[in-house]
Amino acid sequence: MSGGGSLAGGGSSLFSGFRVLGLYSNHVPHALRYHKKHREFYVVTAVGKCFHTYNVNRLGIVSVSNSLSDDIICVAADRMLMFAAAGRVISAFARNKEVVMRYHGHKQEVHLLLPLGDQLISADSSGDVIVWDVQEGDVYLRLQFDPASFNVSAMMHPSTYLNKVLLGSSQGALQLWNIKTSKLLFTFPGWSAGVTVLQQSPAVDVVGVGLATGRIVIHNIRLDETLMSFTQDWGPISSLAFRTDGPPIMASGSPQGHIAFWDLERRQLVTQQRHAHSTAIAGATFLHGEPLLVTNGADNAIKVWIFDQEGGGARLLRSRQGHSAPPTTICHHGNDGKNLLSAGQDGTLQSFSTVHERFNKNLGHGSINKKKEQKKKKGLSYEELRLPAITAFSSAAARQSDWDGIVSCHRGRLATTTWNYQRCTMGAYHLQPPDTPRNAIATAVSITSCGNFALIGSSCGRVDVYNLQSGMHRGCYGDNAKAHSGVVRGVATDTLNQLTLTSGSDWLLKFWRFKSRKQEEQLKLNAAPASMLLHRDSGMLALALDDFTLLVVDIETRRVVRKFSGHHGNINDMTFSPDGRWLVTVAMDCTIRTWDLPSGCLVDCFLVAMAPVGVSLSPTGDFLATAHVDSLGVYLWTNKSLCGPVGLRPLPADYQPAVETLPGVMADQSEQEVTSEEMDDAYQSAEQLGAELVTLSLLPESRWKSLLHLDVIKKRNKPVAPPAAPPAAPFFLPTLPGLTPQFLSPTATEQEAQSKVLSWGVLPQRSEVSSALASSLQSGSFDRPLSLLKDCGPAALSVELTSLTSEGGGDSSLLLAFIKMIDSMLVTGRDFDLAHAYLALFLKLHLRSLSQDPVAMEALLCVSSRLEAGWAELQASFDQSLCLLSYTKSALL
Repeated sequence: MSGGGSLAGGGSSLFSGFRVLGLYSNHVPHALRYHKKHREFYVVTAVGKCFHTYNVNRLGIVSVSNSLSDDIICVAADRMLMFAAAGRVISAFARNKEVVMRYHGHKQEVHLLLPLGDQLISADSSGDVIVWDVQEGDVYLRLQFDPASFNVSAMMHPSTYLNKVLLGSSQGALQLWNIKTSKLLFTFPGWSAGVTVLQQSPAVDVVGVGLATGRIVIHNIRLDETLMSFTQDWGPISSLAFRTDGPPIMASGSPQGHIAFWDLERRQLVTQQRHAHSTAIAGATFLHGEPLLVTNGADNAIKVWIFDQEGGGARLLRSRQGHSAPPTTICHHGNDGKNLLSAGQDGTLQSFSTVHERFNKNLGHGSINKKKEQKKKKGLSYEELRLPAITAFSSAAARQSDWDGIVSCHRGRLATTTWNYQRCTMGAYHLQPPDTPRNAIATAVSITSCGNFALIGSSCGRVDVYNLQSGMHRGCYGDNAKAHSGVVRGVATDTLNQLTLTSGSDWLLKFWRFKSRKQEEQLKLNAAPASMLLHRDSGMLALALDDFTLLVVDIETRRVVRKFSGHHGNINDMTFSPDGRWLVTVAMDCTIRTWDLPSGCLVDCFLVAMAPVGVSLSPTGDFLATAHVDSLGVYLWTNKSLCGPVGLRPLPADYQPAVETLPGVMADQSEQEVTSEEMDDAYQSAEQLGAELVTLSLLPESRWKSLLHLDVIKKRNKPVAPPAAPPAAPFFLPTLPGLTPQFLSPTATEQEAQSKVLSWGVLPQRSEVSSALASSLQSGSFDRPLSLLKDCGPAALSVELTSLTSEGGGDSSLLLAFIKMIDSMLVTGRDFDLAHAYLALFLKLHLRSLSQDPVAMEALLCVSSRLEAGWAELQASFDQSLCLLSYTKSALL
């Protein structure tokens, strides 16, 4: 790929998209379904253009659907299918994965779905309500509403109301329709507020109505009577759910993430679950007959709550939760490459496992409310106790079982915090340098390889050392406690804690003795460094500069050994391969580039749709992890070089990279309907993989192995006594002999059936196989007679071959045709076992007559030479394999 001229790329030659971590839910309400065979509940959540299915018992992911062309707006489920609306198209999924039907007909975006028996009801933003036939995909009924007077905002099927649908509007009115007769049965005036939620209660005729004012109305639609009313102070009602396991409890969700639980008998608030989600409650559903509540929200979380507390309260039973805001910094933790630490804009620090989701850990939010300050900070709100988002962190697994092994910097704060990975909590210390300006903040952090010390760089130019076991300050670098005259951009230490490296906005890279904290040397850079990364095993230090270039410094010789340019935006992050050969960088120009340090060349480059902000290559080299702008997930890419040889060549300076699809996001599918039968038959294996290969027939061995021993088998199976005629009609109808059962049609009369003299017309002159052989001799294609012979059993095959001679009704041309058929089978290499078995039986039956026919003998000699050549090749392969096998068994390796 080197040379002159602009070259267009074909994607990455080194990395391939694998999957995405940490995506669980968005603002779309979930769907709940029950599997009768498994006796298990499943929850379905939308994630972008696809949806995930989890079992409620363990919240383990069961399946990921195929992607749609647009983001999913709403999901619904019936007994067999899953429905998802994306844009103006509704898709039906079978087995939670494949699209089996698409419904076209809406002119605007679909925002409501309601499965009802064999019908599916959908509503769009323009006021169209369509009733679909689920199986055929046809429009059963279309209702048109004026959005100005009745904008459909909620739909529900009242229990036991056959073919009835209750529609709620954002103007406040409700309408009850019969979708079979297309008649409006009743109009409810409403409560002067828009309807946001409609939910059936356990009692027949009673419906829960959630309003935009925060009011909840329990209404009897049969009597048009309001039974009770509640009001919550957290804004509009986002979801409603009723318990069905006994206690008359109703749950209501709010846009602030709180859940209120109401007692319908005492008509009062029982308890409330504050901050159940950090964003609005998208959906809440009680499991039928169980004290479990499933919720999901736009904070990328699915939670299951159990009601086993005194007073009717709920506690969190299990959850799956990712970042509620995009991650900004990622790094692998430990040496096995199975755990990935991620810090997001939501202020949380989380660990994602590349093996299984049950190994994920949420270290939570940092908090300023320490034990000694709890009494003083009681007046602070929930948000004021939280620390800002993490801007940089460093981790070490060496002493994580003894004390905290993670140190992080927070936005706008000077004090850094420690975290304990094993306890999944915030650590014991806030590390704040003494005698620093009030406006100084921590900008860089690094933990030594031994896990004992943490080095913290700040915006005032200080670099301080702390002991992680005691949390005590152990000194600082530089004269007058300043290592740099500007902001410290990077801190690093070597493997043996002999050397400390710091870089700052003063364009200097400084080398210090770790123990004495004395400066040894400094290196003037071409621009201010933005970040710094040290590969301790190789001693290579990478610096990303503000002019979009990269420098690689050897810390032994303390000289710049490589300089790379090519990025057209700020370099956000970089990572080394485990052997130090590659340097992978990501930048705001949406490119991911791989630089080869020994050759000093760019060897791989590809574009992504969203700018990457973080990158980390696992210590084992198997996965590359990336985090992107405006994306809540962490994306994994597999390293192709571990699976096979990858040809990496230097890329030219004007190389045009191609866009690589992010993992977990498949290409848009065709808009044509795809049935499950077409999917099952999408791939069919070829009959012949190669002309030089030998292919067997895949028929049972009993069909061809016993052809030479038919006489012995017949003699062994000869009946002792002749068969006796049945005294009455047989219980089973008589069938014709053959592999395919066929009933014998009684065309002859009783006298003809009893007669043992057969008429001349009953005996056929030629069988179907003989006729096919005769026609194939003229055409040259022997597929038809070969397929007929495959359908014959051993006895029928012997009869067919016997009838090829003149005594059996054939002639010499049929013998020649059969020899030609065997020759064609040997030439193509197909049905190798059948060719030898058929030829052996043919020679056994007709060798005497063939020896007197010169034309047939010439054809047989051609077949013989072809057999010898074929077996010579096979024999050589067999001998080579046997020789290798005997050597491996006997040699001392």
